[in-house]
Amino acid sequence: MKTVLLGPNGQLGTDIRSANIRAGEPLDLTCVSRAEIDLTDIGAGISALAQLDFDCLINCASYHRTDEAEGNAQLAFTINAHLAEQLAQLCARKKARFVHISTDYVFGGRPASSPLGEDAVKAPVNVYGASKAMGEDLALAAGADVLILRVASLFGVAGASGKGGNFVETMIRLAREKGEVRVVADQTMSPTATADVAAALLAMLKAGVPAGVWHVVNTGAATWHDFACAIIAKAGIGATVTPIATADFPTAARRPAYSVLDNGKACAAIGTLAPWQDALERYLAAKGHLDSKAGLR
Repeated sequence: MKTVLLGPNGQLGTDIRSANIRAGEPLDLTCVSRAEIDLTDIGAGISALAQLDFDCLINCASYHRTDEAEGNAQLAFTINAHLAEQLAQLCARKKARFVHISTDYVFGGRPASSPLGEDAVKAPVNVYGASKAMGEDLALAAGADVLILRVASLFGVAGASGKGGNFVETMIRLAREKGEVRVVADQTMSPTATADVAAALLAMLKAGVPAGVWHVVNTGAATWHDFACAIIAKAGIGATVTPIATADFPTAARRPAYSVLDNGKACAAIGTLAPWQDALERYLAAKGHLDSKAGLR
Protein backbone atom coordinates (compact mmCIF):
# COMPACT_ATOMS: atom_id res chain seq x y z
CA MET A 1 0.00 0.00 0.00
CA LYS A 2 1.57 3.28 -1.12
CA THR A 3 1.23 5.49 1.93
CA VAL A 4 2.10 9.10 2.71
CA LEU A 5 2.86 9.78 6.36
CA LEU A 6 2.54 13.36 7.60
CA GLY A 7 4.30 14.16 10.86
CA PRO A 8 6.77 11.27 10.61
CA ASN A 9 9.12 12.52 13.32
CA GLY A 10 6.67 12.99 16.19
CA GLN A 11 5.89 10.39 18.85
CA LEU A 12 3.27 8.54 16.82
CA GLY A 13 4.90 9.06 13.43
CA THR A 14 8.17 7.63 14.71
CA ASP A 15 6.45 4.52 16.04
CA ILE A 16 4.44 4.05 12.84
CA ARG A 17 7.73 3.97 10.92
CA SER A 18 9.22 1.50 13.41
CA ALA A 19 6.13 -0.73 13.45
CA ASN A 20 6.08 -0.81 9.66
CA ILE A 21 9.70 -2.01 9.57
CA ARG A 22 9.05 -4.69 12.21
CA ALA A 23 6.01 -5.90 10.24
CA GLY A 24 8.05 -6.36 7.06
CA GLU A 25 7.04 -3.01 5.54
CA PRO A 26 3.46 -3.67 4.45
CA LEU A 27 3.25 0.08 3.84
CA ASP A 28 5.39 1.62 1.12
CA LEU A 29 5.96 4.76 3.17
CA THR A 30 6.70 8.22 1.85
CA CYS A 31 7.48 10.38 4.88
CA VAL A 32 6.65 14.06 4.53
CA SER A 33 7.97 16.36 7.24
CA ARG A 34 7.32 20.06 7.73
CA ALA A 35 10.76 20.78 6.31
CA GLU A 36 9.63 19.22 3.03
CA ILE A 37 6.07 20.56 2.88
CA ASP A 38 4.87 23.33 5.20
CA LEU A 39 1.22 22.51 5.74
CA THR A 40 0.47 25.80 7.48
CA ASP A 41 0.19 27.10 3.89
CA ILE A 42 -2.72 24.83 3.08
CA GLY A 43 -3.02 25.71 -0.59
CA ALA A 44 0.65 25.13 -1.38
CA GLY A 45 0.76 22.07 0.84
CA ILE A 46 -2.22 20.38 -0.82
CA SER A 47 -0.82 21.18 -4.27
CA ALA A 48 2.49 19.55 -3.35
CA LEU A 49 0.80 16.46 -1.88
CA ALA A 50 -1.40 16.15 -4.97
CA GLN A 51 1.73 15.41 -7.00
CA LEU A 52 2.41 12.27 -4.96
CA ASP A 53 1.08 8.84 -5.82
CA PHE A 54 -0.55 7.13 -2.83
CA ASP A 55 -3.34 4.77 -1.77
CA CYS A 56 -3.42 5.96 1.83
CA LEU A 57 -2.55 9.16 3.65
CA ILE A 58 -1.90 9.11 7.41
CA ASN A 59 -2.15 12.50 9.07
CA CYS A 60 -0.16 12.69 12.30
CA ALA A 61 0.47 16.41 11.83
CA SER A 62 -1.37 18.66 14.26
CA TYR A 63 -1.10 21.76 16.39
CA HIS A 64 -1.21 20.08 19.80
CA ARG A 65 0.23 22.63 22.23
CA THR A 66 -2.92 22.70 24.30
CA ASP A 67 -2.23 25.75 26.46
CA GLU A 68 -0.63 27.76 23.68
CA ALA A 69 -3.63 27.09 21.43
CA GLU A 70 -5.85 29.14 23.73
CA GLY A 71 -4.16 32.27 22.38
CA ASN A 72 -3.68 30.93 18.84
CA ALA A 73 -7.12 29.71 17.88
CA GLN A 74 -6.72 30.66 14.22
CA LEU A 75 -3.62 28.50 13.81
CA ALA A 76 -5.23 25.63 15.75
CA PHE A 77 -8.32 25.60 13.53
CA THR A 78 -6.22 26.04 10.38
CA ILE A 79 -4.09 22.96 11.09
CA ASN A 80 -6.48 20.77 13.06
CA ALA A 81 -9.70 21.46 11.18
CA HIS A 82 -9.35 23.12 7.79
CA LEU A 83 -6.20 21.21 6.80
CA ALA A 84 -7.92 17.94 7.80
CA GLU A 85 -10.82 18.83 5.51
CA GLN A 86 -8.53 19.61 2.59
CA LEU A 87 -6.54 16.40 3.10
CA ALA A 88 -9.75 14.36 3.15
CA GLN A 89 -10.95 16.05 -0.02
CA LEU A 90 -7.61 15.31 -1.68
CA CYS A 91 -7.94 11.66 -0.70
CA ALA A 92 -11.48 11.58 -2.08
CA ARG A 93 -10.19 12.82 -5.44
CA LYS A 94 -7.44 10.21 -5.44
CA LYS A 95 -9.78 7.47 -4.13
CA ALA A 96 -7.30 6.94 -1.30
CA ARG A 97 -7.90 6.04 2.35
CA PHE A 98 -7.44 8.93 4.78
CA VAL A 99 -6.33 8.20 8.35
CA HIS A 100 -6.68 11.19 10.65
CA ILE A 101 -5.45 11.20 14.25
CA SER A 102 -7.77 12.86 16.74
CA THR A 103 -7.97 13.05 20.52
CA ASP A 104 -9.93 12.35 23.69
CA TYR A 105 -10.00 16.13 24.17
CA VAL A 106 -13.06 16.28 21.91
CA PHE A 107 -14.82 15.29 25.16
CA GLY A 108 -14.91 16.79 28.65
CA GLY A 109 -17.78 19.25 28.67
CA ARG A 110 -20.48 16.73 29.62
CA PRO A 111 -20.51 14.69 32.85
CA ALA A 112 -19.20 11.15 32.38
CA SER A 113 -18.08 8.34 34.67
CA SER A 114 -17.75 5.36 32.33
CA PRO A 115 -15.66 4.93 29.16
CA LEU A 116 -16.87 6.98 26.22
CA GLY A 117 -17.84 5.23 23.00
CA GLU A 118 -17.27 6.50 19.49
CA ASP A 119 -20.84 7.80 19.30
CA ALA A 120 -20.69 9.80 22.55
CA VAL A 121 -21.64 13.46 22.12
CA LYS A 122 -18.57 15.64 21.67
CA ALA A 123 -18.17 18.54 24.07
CA PRO A 124 -14.64 19.99 24.08
CA VAL A 125 -13.57 22.34 26.84
CA ASN A 126 -10.59 24.02 25.17
CA VAL A 127 -9.52 25.42 21.80
CA TYR A 128 -7.38 22.42 20.93
CA GLY A 129 -10.25 20.01 21.54
CA ALA A 130 -12.70 22.20 19.63
CA SER A 131 -10.37 22.41 16.63
CA LYS A 132 -9.90 18.63 16.59
CA ALA A 133 -13.65 18.07 16.93
CA MET A 134 -14.28 20.29 13.92
CA GLY A 135 -11.52 18.52 12.01
CA GLU A 136 -13.26 15.19 12.55
CA ASP A 137 -16.58 16.53 11.23
CA LEU A 138 -15.06 18.22 8.20
CA ALA A 139 -12.98 15.18 7.27
CA LEU A 140 -15.92 12.79 7.59
CA ALA A 141 -18.07 15.10 5.44
CA ALA A 142 -15.54 15.18 2.61
CA GLY A 143 -16.78 12.00 0.97
CA ALA A 144 -13.53 10.11 1.35
CA ASP A 145 -12.71 6.74 2.90
CA VAL A 146 -11.90 8.26 6.29
CA LEU A 147 -10.63 6.59 9.47
CA ILE A 148 -10.66 8.86 12.50
CA LEU A 149 -8.43 7.41 15.24
CA ARG A 150 -9.01 9.03 18.62
CA VAL A 151 -6.01 8.55 20.88
CA ALA A 152 -5.18 9.87 24.36
CA SER A 153 -2.40 10.78 26.77
CA LEU A 154 0.32 9.52 24.47
CA PHE A 155 3.81 8.45 25.44
CA GLY A 156 6.40 7.29 22.92
CA VAL A 157 10.14 6.92 22.58
CA ALA A 158 10.49 10.00 20.38
CA GLY A 159 8.77 12.39 22.78
CA ALA A 160 6.15 14.91 21.71
CA SER A 161 7.37 17.52 19.27
CA GLY A 162 7.08 20.97 20.78
CA LYS A 163 6.46 19.60 24.28
CA GLY A 164 9.98 18.62 25.28
CA GLY A 165 9.26 14.94 25.82
CA ASN A 166 6.20 13.34 27.38
CA PHE A 167 4.53 12.89 30.76
CA VAL A 168 6.52 9.75 31.60
CA GLU A 169 9.88 11.41 31.03
CA THR A 170 8.78 14.54 32.87
CA MET A 171 7.75 12.55 35.94
CA ILE A 172 11.01 10.60 36.00
CA ARG A 173 13.10 13.74 35.63
CA LEU A 174 11.24 15.69 38.33
CA ALA A 175 11.17 12.74 40.72
CA ARG A 176 14.92 12.31 40.46
CA GLU A 177 15.62 16.03 40.74
CA LYS A 178 13.20 16.93 43.55
CA GLY A 179 12.25 13.71 45.29
CA GLU A 180 8.58 14.69 45.04
CA VAL A 181 6.09 15.30 42.26
CA ARG A 182 2.68 16.92 42.67
CA VAL A 183 0.15 15.57 40.19
CA VAL A 184 -3.55 16.21 39.60
CA ALA A 185 -5.77 13.41 40.89
CA ASP A 186 -9.15 14.57 39.57
CA GLN A 187 -8.61 14.12 35.82
CA THR A 188 -9.19 10.58 34.54
CA MET A 189 -8.01 9.44 31.10
CA SER A 190 -6.58 6.56 29.03
CA PRO A 191 -2.76 6.43 29.18
CA THR A 192 -1.63 5.13 25.79
CA ALA A 193 1.66 4.07 24.21
CA THR A 194 2.22 5.29 20.67
CA ALA A 195 3.86 1.94 19.90
CA ASP A 196 0.51 0.24 20.51
CA VAL A 197 -1.42 2.81 18.47
CA ALA A 198 1.03 2.27 15.59
CA ALA A 199 0.65 -1.52 15.73
CA ALA A 200 -3.13 -1.18 15.91
CA LEU A 201 -3.18 1.15 12.91
CA LEU A 202 -1.22 -1.32 10.78
CA ALA A 203 -3.59 -4.09 11.84
CA MET A 204 -6.61 -1.94 10.98
CA LEU A 205 -5.27 -1.15 7.53
CA LYS A 206 -4.45 -4.82 6.92
CA ALA A 207 -7.93 -5.86 8.04
CA GLY A 208 -9.57 -3.16 5.93
CA VAL A 209 -11.77 -1.96 8.78
CA PRO A 210 -14.75 0.19 7.82
CA ALA A 211 -14.48 3.96 7.63
CA GLY A 212 -15.55 5.98 10.64
CA VAL A 213 -14.43 6.87 14.15
CA TRP A 214 -12.32 4.45 16.18
CA HIS A 215 -11.02 4.72 19.73
CA VAL A 216 -7.47 3.36 19.74
CA VAL A 217 -6.13 3.50 23.29
CA ASN A 218 -4.61 1.10 25.75
CA THR A 219 -7.13 -0.70 27.94
CA GLY A 220 -7.94 0.74 31.35
CA ALA A 221 -8.18 4.15 32.98
CA ALA A 222 -6.11 6.23 35.38
CA THR A 223 -5.91 9.65 36.89
CA TRP A 224 -2.70 11.51 36.16
CA HIS A 225 -1.78 10.83 39.79
CA ASP A 226 -2.37 7.08 39.31
CA PHE A 227 -0.24 7.18 36.18
CA ALA A 228 2.56 9.07 37.92
CA CYS A 229 2.54 6.61 40.84
CA ALA A 230 2.94 3.69 38.44
CA ILE A 231 5.77 5.42 36.58
CA ILE A 232 7.74 6.20 39.74
CA ALA A 233 7.19 2.74 41.22
CA LYS A 234 8.11 0.83 38.08
CA ALA A 235 11.20 3.00 37.58
CA GLY A 236 12.25 2.27 41.16
CA ILE A 237 12.63 5.92 42.11
CA GLY A 238 12.40 6.79 45.79
CA ALA A 239 10.12 9.78 45.42
CA THR A 240 6.79 10.91 46.82
CA VAL A 241 3.83 11.39 44.48
CA THR A 242 1.46 13.91 46.07
CA PRO A 243 -2.12 14.18 44.76
CA ILE A 244 -3.44 17.67 44.08
CA ALA A 245 -6.64 19.12 42.63
CA THR A 246 -6.88 20.66 39.18
CA ALA A 247 -7.57 23.98 40.90
CA ASP A 248 -4.12 23.76 42.51
CA PHE A 249 -2.44 23.48 39.10
CA PRO A 250 -3.97 26.23 36.94
CA THR A 251 -3.34 26.10 33.20
CA ALA A 252 -4.34 28.34 30.30
CA ALA A 253 -6.56 25.62 28.86
CA ARG A 254 -9.15 23.61 30.76
CA ARG A 255 -8.67 19.84 30.78
CA PRO A 256 -11.44 17.23 30.75
CA ALA A 257 -12.26 15.85 34.18
CA TYR A 258 -13.10 12.51 32.53
CA SER A 259 -12.11 11.49 28.99
CA VAL A 260 -11.58 7.72 29.22
CA LEU A 261 -12.18 6.13 25.81
CA ASP A 262 -13.95 2.79 25.26
CA ASN A 263 -11.73 0.77 22.89
CA GLY A 264 -14.14 -2.16 22.54
CA LYS A 265 -14.84 -1.52 18.86
CA ALA A 266 -11.13 -1.62 17.96
CA CYS A 267 -10.52 -4.68 20.16
CA ALA A 268 -13.34 -6.56 18.41
CA ALA A 269 -11.85 -5.75 15.01
CA ILE A 270 -8.13 -6.39 15.56
CA GLY A 271 -7.74 -8.05 18.96
CA THR A 272 -7.37 -6.80 22.51
CA LEU A 273 -5.30 -3.69 23.10
CA ALA A 274 -2.93 -4.16 26.04
CA PRO A 275 -3.59 -2.64 29.46
CA TRP A 276 -1.81 0.66 29.92
CA GLN A 277 0.28 -0.79 32.75
CA ASP A 278 1.79 -3.36 30.35
CA ALA A 279 2.40 -0.67 27.75
CA LEU A 280 4.15 1.47 30.37
CA GLU A 281 6.46 -1.40 31.38
CA ARG A 282 7.44 -1.98 27.74
CA TYR A 283 8.11 1.72 27.28
CA LEU A 284 10.22 1.97 30.42
CA ALA A 285 12.20 -1.11 29.40
CA ALA A 286 12.83 0.33 25.94
CA LYS A 287 14.05 3.59 27.46
CA GLY A 288 16.21 1.85 30.08
CA HIS A 289 14.10 3.12 33.00
CA LEU A 290 12.53 -0.13 34.23
CA ASP A 291 13.71 -1.26 37.66
CA SER A 292 14.07 -5.04 37.17
CA LYS A 293 14.95 -5.46 40.89
CA ALA A 294 11.67 -4.05 42.12
CA GLY A 295 9.72 -7.25 41.46
CA LEU A 296 7.54 -5.49 38.93
CA ARG A 297 8.11 -7.64 35.87
